[in-house]
Amino acid sequence: MKAEVTEVLTDIRGQVGFITLHRPGALNALSLQMIRDLTLCLLAWRDDDRVQAVAIRGSNKAGPFGAFCAGGDIRFFHQALLSGDPRAEDFFTEEYTLNHLIQTYPKPYVAFMDGVVMGGGMGLCQGQAWAARQSPSARGQGGKIRWVTARTKMAMPETLIGLFPDVAGGYFLSRCPGHTGEWLALTGTTLGATDAIALGLADHCLAVDQQAAAWEALGRVNVANPQQLEQWVTAYSIAVSADHLKTRDQIDHYFSMDSVTRMVQALEAASTDWAQQTAALLRQRSPLMLHVTLEQIRRARHLSLADDLRLERNMVRHCFLPAHLGRSGAQTETAEGVRALVIDKDNAPQWQPARIEDVTPEMVQPFFDSPWPPHSHPLRDLA
Repeated sequence: MKAEVTEVLTDIRGQVGFITLHRPGALNALSLQMIRDLTLCLLAWRDDDRVQAVAIRGSNKAGPFGAFCAGGDIRFFHQALLSGDPRAEDFFTEEYTLNHLIQTYPKPYVAFMDGVVMGGGMGLCQGQAWAARQSPSARGQGGKIRWVTARTKMAMPETLIGLFPDVAGGYFLSRCPGHTGEWLALTGTTLGATDAIALGLADHCLAVDQQAAAWEALGRVNVANPQQLEQWVTAYSIAVSADHLKTRDQIDHYFSMDSVTRMVQALEAASTDWAQQTAALLRQRSPLMLHVTLEQIRRARHLSLADDLRLERNMVRHCFLPAHLGRSGAQTETAEGVRALVIDKDNAPQWQPARIEDVTPEMVQPFFDSPWPPHSHPLRDLA
């Protein structure tokens, strides 16, 4: 009889609950069972007085650290689209519920974001920084301590597979400085440690070879005392270069424009290497989902976390079942993007429409309509 493989390892040491994502062969890509295991664990620890903080890390084939989480299991999504597997509906409802739980967790939540941190992996570590919650009125509300390293590769690359930056991506990207959220959402650009901290998507940098020591030391900290937790952070933080995001002015100029069409045409008309390379990136993405994503980010800027997740749940249903486009699941942008990037690996998706200029508002706006009345929305209970 084959032994059951456990892909979420948990342990309590001192006052801290420790979680290790243990699916190294898939860069810890999230399965439905992993989402359920994480949810059950975090709910139990939320109500357990022994646990005063939570820490989470990934693993690679060599052992702990090295990779955090590459996102959701897109091979599963692809098969679900082709077969009509109803578990895809459960996956997104339960994943977004987990994202909400993490972002609103009432205890300090420490994420070791070493290696790849993409898509669904971002949903496991984003939220308000712990330091920002240490005012007298905010004490006891938890918050995030988000570590990055020299190996961190952070991105929301969903438009490359015909999707949009979900897992509350609309919420946290739209709150990045200036129009960097639009830039990250549309291009899927990968960030290193310095830029992740500069854009508010990480808090502190940690030396790669100090991660194990910091992980072990956390179990000996009186984390119920904010000063001791802060001292632990200070002891392991390393300085990062102040020279970051040299293209910020260009990003804000182009990605503040009112449509994707205007953005890409202006970039193509510019003479800088950065503008030309950025335009080329956009031309590789799903034209339809670029337009949908821009609308998502700009709507989300004015939404609460719960309302953003409800909106994204509406959107993902339309991505998988785009009735307004007259397409089946197998004919969606997502199915085609995953086929081209992951299944056949020809890197030649046949997007519909093929050009950014050919996307119409009638194709885009129905993505934001709810398929459910408020009383039966799958995320109706999010506070």
